[in-house]
Formats: sequence, C-alpha cells, structure tokens
Amino acid sequence: MTRTPAADERLAGLRRRLGGLAYGGDYNPEQWPAEVWREDVRLMREAGVNLVTVGVFSWGVLEPRPGVFAFDWMDEVLDLLADAGVSVDLATPTAAPPSWLAHEHPETLPVDGEGRRIAFGARCHYCPSSPVFRYHAARITERLAERYAGHPALAMWHIGNEYIGFGCHCEVSVAHFRRWLAARYGTIDALNEAWGTAFWGQRYDSFDHIGTPAPRARLVSGPNPGQLLDFWRFSDAANLELFTAERDIVRRHTPDLPVTTNFMGSFKHLDYWRWAAQEDVAAIDVYPKPWDQEGQLLAAYNFDLMRSLRDGAPWLLLESATGANLSGGRNSARPEGQLRVRALQAVARGADSVMFFQWRASRAGAERFHSAMVPHGGTGTRTWGEVTALGRDVTALGELSGGRCDRAEVAMVWDWENSWALEGPDHPSSALRFTTQVLDHYRPLWGANIPVDFVRPDADLSAYRLVIAPNLYLVSDADAANLTSYVRAGGHLLMSHFSGIVDPYDRVRPGSYPGAFRELLGLSIDDFNPLQEGETYALGDGGTAAEWQDIIVPEGAEALTHYTDGDLAGRPAATRHRFGAGTATYLGTSADRATMRRLVLDGASAAGAAPVLETPEGVGHFRRRAADGTEHLFLLNHTPREAEVPLSPEPSGTPAVHVLAPDAGTPVTGPVRLPRYGAAVLRRPAG
Repeated sequence: MTRTPAADERLAGLRRRLGGLAYGGDYNPEQWPAEVWREDVRLMREAGVNLVTVGVFSWGVLEPRPGVFAFDWMDEVLDLLADAGVSVDLATPTAAPPSWLAHEHPETLPVDGEGRRIAFGARCHYCPSSPVFRYHAARITERLAERYAGHPALAMWHIGNEYIGFGCHCEVSVAHFRRWLAARYGTIDALNEAWGTAFWGQRYDSFDHIGTPAPRARLVSGPNPGQLLDFWRFSDAANLELFTAERDIVRRHTPDLPVTTNFMGSFKHLDYWRWAAQEDVAAIDVYPKPWDQEGQLLAAYNFDLMRSLRDGAPWLLLESATGANLSGGRNSARPEGQLRVRALQAVARGADSVMFFQWRASRAGAERFHSAMVPHGGTGTRTWGEVTALGRDVTALGELSGGRCDRAEVAMVWDWENSWALEGPDHPSSALRFTTQVLDHYRPLWGANIPVDFVRPDADLSAYRLVIAPNLYLVSDADAANLTSYVRAGGHLLMSHFSGIVDPYDRVRPGSYPGAFRELLGLSIDDFNPLQEGETYALGDGGTAAEWQDIIVPEGAEALTHYTDGDLAGRPAATRHRFGAGTATYLGTSADRATMRRLVLDGASAAGAAPVLETPEGVGHFRRRAADGTEHLFLLNHTPREAEVPLSPEPSGTPAVHVLAPDAGTPVTGPVRLPRYGAAVLRRPAG
C-alpha cells in the first residue's frame, strides 16, 4: 500500500490540530442528560483527552422518523467540545439502522445462509446490497456532512463502525452477486472453467442460474469451493462499496479532513489491504483479554498488521478497553498497571492515538458492564487514576505523532484471500486456522524482540532479510514468482506446510505438491498426513510434531529434523534448500512451541535478522522515531514481576534520557529497572 500526498496532507492537518498524539475514546452523550455533558467535558480536560469519537450509534436519535432530523443535541455537544479544545472524530451512524427502517423496509434486513432474516435488536442489521439501505445511509451521511462541515470541533471522519462483512443471501444480494460475477468473468464459460463445474455436472448456462452458496446442511454433499471463495470476495466488495459511498459524501464537503473506519485487526471477513487503500489512515479496535497470558502478543501482531497496511505509516488505536471487556465466560479485572504497558505498546508499534470504548460506562444496554474511562464508580476508582496518568504519558510522547518505526528486517506474508480458501471445507484437515498458524511463526520473533512487518505476497521483498509464509495454500503464478525471485536474489524464505497447493480459483495445481514451490523448496510431497486429535510424533531434536505431517521427498533439499517414530520415522519433517543466492526453509509439520522457536529463530539468525536489544523474558522493546529522526526506545514489562534491562554503553555524544514520569529528563546511566507491568521510554538524538 502506497501513501498518497492527499492523505499525508490531511493527516498533517490533524496532527497540527491535536499538537501531539490523540487520547480519548468513543463518546456517547445521547445516553446521558445534558447536565452530564458539562461534567464530561471538565473530566476530559482533567484526563488530557483531545479527541473523541461521536455519533457512532446515534442514527435513531439524529433521525427519529424518516426524513425528520434532530441535530440540536449534537450541535450543543460539539459546541461544548470545541470550547474545551477537544476535537471530534465524527462518525456516520450507519452501523445502527433505526427501528423505523427495519419496520417500514424489512427488506433491508439481511438474510443468512439458512434463509432466515436477521432481526432488529442489535447492530449491523442491514443488507449491504440493499438499495433502500444505501439510500437512507447516504441521506443521513449527507445531512451530517452538510451541517458540520466547518464546525470548529470537527477534525476527522469515522465511516460506519466495525464493518462485519456480512454475506447476505436475500434476493437482492443474489442479483448483486450475479452482476459481480459477470463483471469478474465476462462470460459464463470463463466462470465454469474457473469453478470447475464439470465436476458433479454443475455447469451453468447463464449467470442468472447462479445463487449464493447454500450451507452444507442444505446440500447433499460439499459446496463448490470456487463459488464459496468468490462469495467471500463479493461480500468484501459489497461492504467496501458502502464505505466508499459514505466516504465520498463527507470528502465532498470536507476535502481537507482525513477519513477512516475502525478495523478489527486480523478479522477474517474483510480484506483490509483493499480497505486501507481507500482511506487516509488505518485504524483498529483491539480487545485482548486482561487475564490472557498472551494478550500482549495478540495485540502486538495486530498492531504490526495495522502499521503494515499503509506501508509503515502511523495508524490509530480507536478502541481498546481500560479494564474488562465482555468476551463471554468470566471477565476478570485488569491487573494494576497493565493498562499503561499495553497502551504504550501500541504507541511503540506506530499508533498515533490511544483511545478506548468508551468514555463513560453505560447504565443500560448490552455493554453496560464493559469497562470505560469513567467507570460506574466515577473518579474515585483505580481505573480513573490510571486513565489520567496514561493521559500524561501520551502527552509526554507527543513528538512521536507522525513518526515512523524502522522498517523491520523480517516480513510475514499475510493474504486474506488465502485465509478464506485455507479454511474452506473439504480439505485434508478442517483444523487449519490461518491466524493460529501466523501466531505460531510470529510468537518466537515477538519473544526475541525481532520486529516484523506484514506484507502481501506481491510486495517488494528486497529490503527484508527473512520472509515467512505461513500456510500459503492459495497463490497466483505472479506471487509465486515474486517469492521465488526474492530467494533467487539472495533472500531467506521460511514456508510452512500446505503451501502452493491451489491457484486463485481454488483449483489444485497439476503435478506433485507443493505445486507452485516444488523447485524453490527442492522437494515434493508424496501425500498429506493430517494427524488425529491428540496424535503426536517425536522429532529428532526432542521436539514433537502434531496436527499435520507432509510426506516429504527431498529433491535437493537437506533435512533439518526427522521424525523418529511412527510410519514416517527417518523421513524429514523440516528441510532447507539452497536456491540461487538464497535459502528456502520448509516446515512440513506443526511443531511444538520450543521447536518452532528454534526453527524460526534459526532462520532469522541465518538471515542476519537480530533484535535491537536483548531483554529478559516477557520484557518487550520496540523503537520508533519522531518525524525529525529522534529515537524513542520503549522498554515494556508485560509480566507481574520486576525486571532489569541492561543497556549497552552509550556511544560518544548525548546520552539517552528518560521521557516518562517520574524519571523524565534524567540521563540513563545504567540498567533500567522496571516494576511489574512497568514501562520506560528512552529518548536519544537521531543517529
């Protein structure tokens, strides 16, 4: 993704307006009487809040009846915020269509694969293809843009909210799907070839004969995988049309303001590479569980993904939780201090904001027990104390606004279409999950403090020492050639099992597996051997193989480890192959974490990728630079234990100094001691 000058100019204007990093959260004043609004504004100033998202779920309040608009309350709220110096990220409220729309136009409600119409009563209850929904969504967006263009509080636009990519099966969506297919393939013969409809006599005579994929329960046997994959693509495209339609409306009225929407990180249903190309800045809502021992890992890889979507540009953390978030089961409180270290990890990895859902805890509704910046207990709570202290930290780091992280030396291939195909039905194993496989490869690098960028398979890879491709099941000829050329030119590639198997239509590549990568990897795969649940086999280095085994036949590759028991005893489980000036490593199994750590870090070491700093286990570090090149080194203790980080002797010149209270401004003269969930940021001049 390449940044555009127009986007850079709009974001530069936002940074000048805020004067630093953004701090705040979702503000829902329509839930409260007007006297609370004045108290909110006073507390926002106390907490250091400078940006709030307003109006996300307010459609039914702004337009209580069709064509009847009530903006007086919004006028008053925005005026109060402007007077207090708090800027507004104004949302189009289209994620929550009002009850009158569902009642008067039930055809706007989506239909699931079983033919059941989704009911009103939550949110996102709309068919993305519905022309009626699109008309009303455009109308409320137009009215908002007309009214608030030029308002002193308005700083940026927030289109919709957490698009879920619902694949609707109503008649309107079926007709839309047919039009989309006709545009994609041109002729029905081309579609039949792509979908392989000669199998089971599924050949179509007309696009008009095609429906949306039926669920397996309504079929005698399995569905057509080409149809399923295209329906994923279509549903993504239909939802993106909703976003761009509203984006174009607000941009017409306020061409100088940035536009975004809130992604959900590694959310499966939408191709965020495509979405990020249509907005000015990538933004994320992320909710790792406070009690999850790997919560910081899950957040980190999502943050790295957001940074990567727009070629390393800063991104926005628009929603996170100050404490417990409602995830089902037992929602434990956040340990004292953890809020700070997890929020600062976002800034370290490129965020230009720290924001939460929501400002004030709701008294009613589905999320009344979701944590907030102002909890039900008010300003006497520990949460409020941590929120105001974090506000001071975010202010202290203000010079990082607009600054970038150094390009990583390791890249991870991430392709949404591959994930859709990989997790499709009727595979050798139904247990493969793309994000699980990515985390298995990312975890060792995160633990070793080796930065990672995420890339598309068609990206320019020449700047990376190591490229990792977890389970690249679906790959085009051009993308396979791109990876092959990277290795031939001297790059190091680490690829895992079930890769190179099908083309972009989910058709198996002819010849032996791994299809597109046989020559590159120097091997063929005689067969796949997915393991039964609980079934494991020993590896020669003391490790354990589970979930999957490839029956590898080396054709130039050398074994890195073998199976030592079972039917494949003596056969290679992982290999390495010299190819051109580079090296390709292949992992033919899902190994235990210790083995994965050894294999991944061995690949990183062989490629020359190294951490910026060695730290104790559980202590992360990341480096980010201000726009003038000034370096900020973040040291983040994600553990409930004290930790000490030894620093290398400073080179001659100005020593590093602490940025955050209570040590702000003091030179770093020795090891940095971090309390439980402690954080330190060290600043030193560029170079």
